[in-house]
Amino acid sequence: MTENHTDHHATDDRTAHRARRRTTDTNLRRALRRETAGTLALLADEDDFTTMRQYETFAFDDHARYLDHAEDLLHTLTTHGGHTTVALFDPEDYADYCADTALDPDHPASRARYTAERAATGPRVTYTGQPLTTLVPTLIDTAVRRATWEYATTLLAETGPCADCGQDIGRASFDRASQLLLLLLDAAGPGTHHLVCSVPAEGDQLIATLHVTRESTGPARMDSSEGAEFVTVLAAGLALNSPGGLVLRTTTPGDRDRLHGWRLHAGQLRPLTEAQVFDAYCTDARTGEPIAPEPRVDYRPGFLLTPPHDDTHPH
Repeated sequence: MTENHTDHHATDDRTAHRARRRTTDTNLRRALRRETAGTLALLADEDDFTTMRQYETFAFDDHARYLDHAEDLLHTLTTHGGHTTVALFDPEDYADYCADTALDPDHPASRARYTAERAATGPRVTYTGQPLTTLVPTLIDTAVRRATWEYATTLLAETGPCADCGQDIGRASFDRASQLLLLLLDAAGPGTHHLVCSVPAEGDQLIATLHVTRESTGPARMDSSEGAEFVTVLAAGLALNSPGGLVLRTTTPGDRDRLHGWRLHAGQLRPLTEAQVFDAYCTDARTGEPIAPEPRVDYRPGFLLTPPHDDTHPH
């Protein structure tokens, strides 16, 4: 009886030890999961979703249900405490990727590898629990901004050196655009500023926006990526001598909004008159018909912006 009793206690101890170890292992796996980042590449566009249906291993046949499942998955990942980002899945780019890497496009592992590699460097949005109705437009806007920035960067790189002085036109235009932005923000003063730069370039229209906050003292605050994108688009307009434009809207508490405008001409920002600013904002660009002016908005001329050592060329 004594030996059996001892064996029984030993068995209970081993069982309890294994149970504690399983609990510890489970807790450690959960802790590790919270430190593991995840990425979902989303087929936000229904046409892209239809394109993916050509693959037999693609399990979905209804875009709305696919989005519902995607949102449930994102919610589950967030509940577990992991960091999750969402990128756009591009079927054409995916097909090219598989051809370049000799991967079978009709395999889930290929789609997972594409997602991991493309999302690491491409446009993406952090998922924080926002609904897809909010996330998808933000993701698309991020992708458009990224494409615009890349195209403007390519245009600057292709301008080459100045035939007269040998200076790199792209680099000089970028430096000049940076100067102009700083001068503009200094002249605008305190407030919340919304800037839009529009540049026609080789049959396309480059548009960049920038949100800036400036207190009565201290430097202007802006998103660094937005700032780089904005300066790059403006620089492309300067380098190409494009007939583009720039508008600034300033909001300050308890005051009327102020609207200013400039046009790009001969590598410079030329101020628009008050009447030109009014016409630009109060005319339908598609029909040419007048639009009623906004309430509590003043239409004002642009500021004269003259960078140091100014000349008639951006370089």
